[in-house]
Amino acid sequence: MNKKILLTGGGSAGHVTVNLALIPKLKEQGWDISYIGSHNGIERELVSQVKDVPYFPISTGKLRRYFDWNNFKDPFKVIKGTLQAYQIMKKEKPSIVFSKGGFVSVPVIIGAWLNGIPTIIHESDITPGLANKIAMPFATKICVTFPETLRHVKEHKGVYVGAVVREELKKGDANQGFEYCQFQKGKPVLLVMGGSLGSKRINDALRANLQTLLSDFQIAHICGKGNVDAQFANEKGYKQFEYVHEELPHLMAMADIVLSRAGSNSIFEFLTLRKPMLLIPLPKGASRGDQILNARSFQKSGYAEVLLEEELTNESLLKAIYHLYRGRQKYIDNMNKSEANDALNKLLALINESSKK
Repeated sequence: MNKKILLTGGGSAGHVTVNLALIPKLKEQGWDISYIGSHNGIERELVSQVKDVPYFPISTGKLRRYFDWNNFKDPFKVIKGTLQAYQIMKKEKPSIVFSKGGFVSVPVIIGAWLNGIPTIIHESDITPGLANKIAMPFATKICVTFPETLRHVKEHKGVYVGAVVREELKKGDANQGFEYCQFQKGKPVLLVMGGSLGSKRINDALRANLQTLLSDFQIAHICGKGNVDAQFANEKGYKQFEYVHEELPHLMAMADIVLSRAGSNSIFEFLTLRKPMLLIPLPKGASRGDQILNARSFQKSGYAEVLLEEELTNESLLKAIYHLYRGRQKYIDNMNKSEANDALNKLLALINESSKK
């Protein structure tokens, strides 16, 4: 009888990508896989494209650090989601639950704990997110990407595994990227990623500089859902996408430099592919400041340049992009010195070791 694993995580693409990296490896090992996510989150869209992984939607509330009237309603949604997750697991009987975090994971981890099912949480950022902080007491093991994160985790639970990068990203074909975007070879390519939810500030500043940048670069712009600007639809050398799925490895392979937010999953993907990066982390007002810490860590290692959002203007963005491009070889040389790890296999070994026999 095959062992069963239940995956969870959602709210942004970063809370799904590690699960997507694990699924093919788990299938190779003969695991039966199912997924619990929210009704309308991006995780449902991404997981629905994977064959033979049943998806179970549950109620979920958003955990906010600021006052909002929904804060009074959302605890009831979390309680409802916990009951739903508990019932799903009672029926499915998974051997283990693996969580990538995000708000939807909290009721799943608690539901697993109530069922006596071991759970593993993966934390990507230097400091744990609010959802993972709440879920940690109920978890069996907590895997971290940065060694510094271990000081935020109880010693017997913390395991340093490093960054998990999807295997398919390493198999990108630059030629397919050029063909997909209808770009010409020989002219540098700037890949812009504002995060799965998009980034209005980055999008606006980039488009304000578009004519200047297009004289020197071709630009593939992943701008987020609903953020494609129709007035630039026919702009030569500029290709917009709401979100990219199977084409992403090819776009990354094609890119000479990258402009991005500083989510941990993304920046480690760029590091693995040796792509010099200009990082504009989410500011503290829009997040808990984790992206600023991620970006500063990469800047200190010589992998990236950092432009804080409060310093983002049309002029500062233009200057930073050209500075990054001119010094790109220096960043590539530094990235070549980074120690590669085998995080995916470490995670798989831990899952097998921790699962309910």
